[in-house]
Amino acid sequence: FKTYLNFWQQKITTFSRKLLIKYSAIALTLSLIIVACNSDSQLNQTSVSNSQSSSNIITIWWNKGYLIEEDESLRKIVQDWEKSSGKQVKLSFETEDELPQKTARSLSTGNLPDLLFSTRAEYELIPRLAWEGKLADLSNVIAPVKDLYSPAVLEAVYLYNQQEKQRSYYAVPIYQATIYIHYWQDLLAKVGKNVDDIPQDWDIFWEFWKKVQEELRSGAEPNSDIYSLGIPLSDKASDTYYFFEQVLEAYNAEIVDREGNLQLDKPEIQSRISQSLDWITTLYKQGYIPPDALEWLNTDNNSDMLNRKVVMTPNPTLSIPAAQRQDEEVYFNQLGTLEFPNKPNGEPMRYIVSVRQAIVFKESKNQEAAQEFLAYLVQPETLTEYLKAATGRYFPVMKPGWEDEFWHDESDRHIAIATKMLTERPTRPLYYTRNPAYTQVLEEHIWGKAINRILNDDLSPEKATQEAIARIEEIFEQWE
Repeated sequence: FKTYLNFWQQKITTFSRKLLIKYSAIALTLSLIIVACNSDSQLNQTSVSNSQSSSNIITIWWNKGYLIEEDESLRKIVQDWEKSSGKQVKLSFETEDELPQKTARSLSTGNLPDLLFSTRAEYELIPRLAWEGKLADLSNVIAPVKDLYSPAVLEAVYLYNQQEKQRSYYAVPIYQATIYIHYWQDLLAKVGKNVDDIPQDWDIFWEFWKKVQEELRSGAEPNSDIYSLGIPLSDKASDTYYFFEQVLEAYNAEIVDREGNLQLDKPEIQSRISQSLDWITTLYKQGYIPPDALEWLNTDNNSDMLNRKVVMTPNPTLSIPAAQRQDEEVYFNQLGTLEFPNKPNGEPMRYIVSVRQAIVFKESKNQEAAQEFLAYLVQPETLTEYLKAATGRYFPVMKPGWEDEFWHDESDRHIAIATKMLTERPTRPLYYTRNPAYTQVLEEHIWGKAINRILNDDLSPEKATQEAIARIEEIFEQWE
């Protein structure tokens, strides 16, 4: 099209203005036909009215879902709100990896969307932007539905603004998840085991899976390539630090107290970190974790699990069973989902909750309208339908959503377990809610690097712990 238009522009000196206008009209008509045709095939953006100026159109950047149904559900919500409000929305979907990069570029240029939802922004972006005073206060959106949230969910979005010297609600919870354990029921059956045989004592629980690997490799139909534990260990995957944060919780290694203070100067905390590092790296050294787990990205444990290269894997969403939902035999009869065992000291496990959040930038052009849309989106019935369209991969953040029968179908053990973990068990958010400096700890993959120092460089768990502590203390000093 550009080549075509340039051709006619170059003919200005030889064509009359009347003729130029004629051909420009033709070109414009052709371009509109092309745009109209393309809009039907593009999945990443809704259409907007040409009658409104771009300054009056609400721009939303949203994390592209794993399932088409997720995106279509959000599109319908946007369309329904447009009809009821009379306002226009430009909705763009971006991948989980691209959206943080796009947002970083927009922050440097000032070309910001009005509303952003990114799954990784929870711990990579939002606490830092709140600290820097770059987010709009969304207390007015939270207030009407505040009593419907759990304390852990509210804590996750009650963030500190260094410019204002106070905390407030600088994000709105959309959904939550914790870390689950998925396993193959039919592989257990091959060694004469079932879910009732899985123990709840910490040490015995992990020994159980070791024995499953040994029996699968030495049975009547030996599988010498199978591993029992699909645990991510790389310093590149967020799954690594999420799982290790849960291990630290198991060993009661509290890194940051509720007032936001580091606890790393306490000998007992240092010892518990070393225990946690020793525990996870010993599993690898003993041969129960695939060798390439040191290089895994977030999708690799999913792939190894679904390809039956591992018997079980921890994962911070229900994406593994959700990927098999269309195959009822696999979903209901072969895949299983478990809670974690009790802590090593026998206490019940407390689960770390990841709360995915939407934000409005302080410099957003249509801040008021963006907040109006969020207030519409977070109505329990609206948000619940969106999450159900995602086949339960994530869990509601509001109590009325929990009561929907979808989350209590006992025939669906994956969702039933998730419901129990997030509504009946003790939970807490990640440490960034207590101190935003912890976002940098996660961004730098401090725990993944410590694991790799032990496994690749033969460092002792104690020395790896001291290295990690030194870097974390540097980070916190820089944020003061």
